[in-house]
Amino acid sequence: MNDDVAAREIASEQEFVDSVYRQLADSARSAEQLAAEGRARGQLGHEGGLVERDAMLFQAAKRIATLDAAHEGLVFGRLDMRAEIDEEPRYVGRIGLRDGNHDILLIDWRAPAAAVFYQATPAEPQGVIRRRILRSTAETVIGVEDDLLDADVDTDLPIVGEGALMAQLSRARDRSMHSIVATIQAEQDRAIRAPEKGVVLITGGPGTGKTVVALHRAAFLLYGDRRRYETGGVLVVGPSGVFMRYIERVLPSLGETAVALRSLGDVVDGLRAARRDDPRVAEVKGSAVMAELLRRTARQSVPGGPREFRVFYRDDVLLLGPRELGQVRRQLLSMGPRNRSVNKVASTLIDHLWRQVRSERARERTKEDFAEEMRTSDAFLDFAAGWWPTLDAATVLGWLGDHDLLTRVAEGVLDDEAVRLLTKSWGDDLSVDDIPLVDELRYLLGDPPLVNDADEDPLGLADTSLSELTLSTEREWGGQRTWAPPTNRVEDDGYAHVLIDEAQDLTPMQWRMVGRRGRTATWTIVGDPAQSSWPVPAEAEKARAEALGTKPLHEFHLSTNYRNSSEIYAFAAAYAERVGLKADLPNAVRSTGIDPRHVVAADLEGATRTALADLIGAVAGTVGIVVPVARRAEVTNWVAGWSETDGLTEGEDARVVVLTGLDTKGLEFDGIVVVEPQEIETESPTGTATLYVVYTRATQQMVTVARS
Repeated sequence: MNDDVAAREIASEQEFVDSVYRQLADSARSAEQLAAEGRARGQLGHEGGLVERDAMLFQAAKRIATLDAAHEGLVFGRLDMRAEIDEEPRYVGRIGLRDGNHDILLIDWRAPAAAVFYQATPAEPQGVIRRRILRSTAETVIGVEDDLLDADVDTDLPIVGEGALMAQLSRARDRSMHSIVATIQAEQDRAIRAPEKGVVLITGGPGTGKTVVALHRAAFLLYGDRRRYETGGVLVVGPSGVFMRYIERVLPSLGETAVALRSLGDVVDGLRAARRDDPRVAEVKGSAVMAELLRRTARQSVPGGPREFRVFYRDDVLLLGPRELGQVRRQLLSMGPRNRSVNKVASTLIDHLWRQVRSERARERTKEDFAEEMRTSDAFLDFAAGWWPTLDAATVLGWLGDHDLLTRVAEGVLDDEAVRLLTKSWGDDLSVDDIPLVDELRYLLGDPPLVNDADEDPLGLADTSLSELTLSTEREWGGQRTWAPPTNRVEDDGYAHVLIDEAQDLTPMQWRMVGRRGRTATWTIVGDPAQSSWPVPAEAEKARAEALGTKPLHEFHLSTNYRNSSEIYAFAAAYAERVGLKADLPNAVRSTGIDPRHVVAADLEGATRTALADLIGAVAGTVGIVVPVARRAEVTNWVAGWSETDGLTEGEDARVVVLTGLDTKGLEFDGIVVVEPQEIETESPTGTATLYVVYTRATQQMVTVARS
């Protein structure tokens, strides 16, 4: 196909794209007019006008946000059908648009009418003669890529380009994941359009597009039942902050902004953690037995709290000692989560004190008189507040820094080595592995009751209104203050849909955490067991089953590796076989002719610098330097020093990034330099799986470097 034909086809498509953007501008003006009308309704001075204003402004804002998000690459697909099906071409885009006559101008990629764009193949063309991908920058068409699907039809349609998929696979990578909306393949489309009910499980080896398919599925669900999923919320959970920043643009580019993206360290509102524990510590904290240890912890006396209350009452000495307080504790704990009993503390303590009243002089007064005297006694109020305060989950987790308390609650649950590891692990801030433990305690402790009647809470031990909850959510952790928002209550944790990526890495405690957020939700779960960093898969599988309950399961397996060159994936697959990983080995469809290189040198820094320079010159996109955890600071300092002389950029737009093996989960780079791979393999019990993940991150070239 000569350049003149390609240029003519691009010009023709540009004319159509220009007409679509004109209609987009008209739609935006209509939305702005709706917003202006809504604001005017608010000036009517009555409640109905305010309601209409809010509704109109809400709808206008949603439409404007959708139009803005879809602006880049709005039109990306065209279908030319058999004449008996449709004589006019059908165009597919990020959103649906109609022209001034209300005829369909652009089909939303999620609409049923667009399904054939992804599902048609040369074996089953489904009436499609030619499928075309439009490549654009802003509003300008810069290229087209065609697939001839029905070669039996006599047609004069030109076929331009090398094919849409191969063109997409060859592009340079940057620091963000991009939508594959234009090049979704048939097996991927089936997972995206799977039944809404229950759980969709997407499995497959490295590079098969599991993550981006799951994100497109979230957009598809929002399109199909917007009221449900926007009202209930969609939660997307990934392994790290690095990963979440990598995928954060995908859904907005598809017109969806009503989604919560959280790393495993951010799932609990008001808390954020990025630090990871030593793998041995993480294994203890992630284990299912921690649930029992935390249950025991939540029932403990407050460290440093009062242990006795004594009062002289009209000839009687009344005492609440260890025995009596133990009885009160058991009684209060039998009423449900600890914090829910805060407003029952005073009356329960008073009951136990009144039972000790014996003297005739004391009996001249009624129990109500006695209760009133106690409720106005500063000594009693101070004791009650100190003995049974409203407890914050992070504070209670901090109790486990006391070796004696930890040893006591861990009896029969953890061995001595696990206790030793935990005792040493509590730092000045929370780790990613601590967040599920805080969440477990949130549910064990429960929310304090929200009361509006002061008579129900004469001690002021419970929150008196939702707005005042902010006063009790400031907490201390190792000298660092964190805040939880007023809505951070266990009743508010549920979502309509939960998407879990890199699910094979979730610990049992993390499954319990995300499970609470999806009790009534639909789910999308993405994973590959061979890439798991959790050493006890059977325990995690049991926790996952408990989180999902009896929801129906729909399984989809992706079998084609679109990320790696065949040379790189052959190297990774050979490694997996050599170390005994039961890896799912997808078919890599693209070859570069460049095999991975291994460099051994006495000067590790020099060899790494040379390898990096070679890759920067050879590839157009990002380059990752992957290091053992113990070497991260060292190598980061190297790169910072090289930046001054080699012109390496820093920040979000940097082409070069230094990461540990676990940090690379879900990411991809044009080139990879792996520093001391043997150390990555041996630094954790699941180091072989982590190194396998590292070996599958590069799209073009990979170099491994080790000291001789």
